[in-house]
Amino acid sequence: MSSEQPIQYPSPARRILITIPSMIASTMVFVDITIANVALPHMQASLSASQEQVLWVLTSYLVAGAIATPLSGWLAGRVGRKNVMLFSVGGFTLASMLCGISTDLGTIVFARFLQGSCGAALVPLSQAILLDINPPKDHAKAMAIFTIGSLAGPIIGPTLGGYLTDTLSWRWVFFINVPFGILAFIGMLVFLVRRQNRECPPFDKFGFLTISIALAALQLLLDRGEHLDWFDSNEIRIYGLILVIALYLATIHLATSANPFIRPELFKDRNFAVSTLVNTLLGMVTFASMPMIVVMTQSLLGYSAMQTGLVSLPRTLGAMIAMIAVTRLVALIEARFLLLTGMIIMSIGMLMYSNLDLFVDERTLVVTGFVLGLGSGLLFVPLSVVAFSTLQPRLRNEGTAMYALTRNIGNAAGISLLQFQYSHFAAQSQNSLVQGVRPDNPIMQYMRPDFDFNSVEALAGIKAQIMRQAAMVGDISVYHLIFLATVVTMPLVLLLRGRQTGKVDAATLPHGE
Repeated sequence: MSSEQPIQYPSPARRILITIPSMIASTMVFVDITIANVALPHMQASLSASQEQVLWVLTSYLVAGAIATPLSGWLAGRVGRKNVMLFSVGGFTLASMLCGISTDLGTIVFARFLQGSCGAALVPLSQAILLDINPPKDHAKAMAIFTIGSLAGPIIGPTLGGYLTDTLSWRWVFFINVPFGILAFIGMLVFLVRRQNRECPPFDKFGFLTISIALAALQLLLDRGEHLDWFDSNEIRIYGLILVIALYLATIHLATSANPFIRPELFKDRNFAVSTLVNTLLGMVTFASMPMIVVMTQSLLGYSAMQTGLVSLPRTLGAMIAMIAVTRLVALIEARFLLLTGMIIMSIGMLMYSNLDLFVDERTLVVTGFVLGLGSGLLFVPLSVVAFSTLQPRLRNEGTAMYALTRNIGNAAGISLLQFQYSHFAAQSQNSLVQGVRPDNPIMQYMRPDFDFNSVEALAGIKAQIMRQAAMVGDISVYHLIFLATVVTMPLVLLLRGRQTGKVDAATLPHGE
């Protein structure tokens, strides 16, 4: 087909009808990453599981998602994006139902693995759908809609999970997906269009196997390492060895195979390659910081799940305001400058978080969250637009899959790294504070002249205060570390090229699917 032939995009009304079920599906996946965390103690009691065993409810979901995400691009090219989306949202909904009715640990771990496997395709293919049904001039708006789900999901998850667990039961953390899943399935069935000019690439079994093993080992290492004291544990050493071997074999195979599972063409596109790297790093510092802020607000500041959700809303509001603005600004201002502006604002927000203390008021939390949300909202829309602006449309299925995968890897690595640093900073602070609690310390004599060192109750009370203060020091030290990491990432943005709006072949655009 000639490149001169005009490209026919769906009507604006049909775009909305395609966008709604796609966004419902992807947002469910984002919410489910964190929604089950707060319900773990209730699951542990209900399923008669140990603390170590119940963690597999989270780990199985993450491992399955890591394995299945890169497969989604190949499947979409092979059997069609609509078929993959329908199977994925249907499987995700059924797995959610199975999670809710589970009566033993083995069943719920299996159901969560199934849930993660089915949900893995929903995020990247939803992004690809929004890119394909909108003309290039509307890509910023489409990515703003997509980013709302990706940013709001991890924030809403813990609050929604806490509310459902407290008012109903932990089973409703999973049952809540069922009506939304059914709605998304019906919307996709009716409005998504099947494409006839699909690619049928051969399946690289060895490449998929080695990449899957490497991703599974990496996810297990990151998720289990914190609980098993990292490489002091034989289990973690085994994961590390498997990761190194599988990664070595995958790299050699991808470099020498005629039809590798991950096409090198993706990373020959400079914008996509650099955007993917920046996306990974931002996943480490942005998405990984969300759970820490939620935990700090609830455990240290004493906020309920509902109060935490209300305090977190300004962050989402700030992100939405920024994304609405950026959809217009991206056509007027080069994306690199918008990215740098977003990084600067986000670093200011993290710097504000690093100056909090245990006596912080709600107003400060609201303002700080709003600033952080503004920065986040300016980041991911222009980054997504630039990442796919020069990538060939026929590579979008694989491209969105790799883009989502690298963000998830960055998220998982960031959570593990930040948690490790938090434990280190908190332990240092606790040791320092404990050393000051002695009768001959003049500061102790001045601040607590009536303190009775022979009282078990008094010692227990001051120990609790020390642990709380040390935990806060750990949090603000990590926020400062995120601030520094954001600053260090900024120069990478300068490697991006300006957006190109050349003509494309209409035959390569998988409209609606």
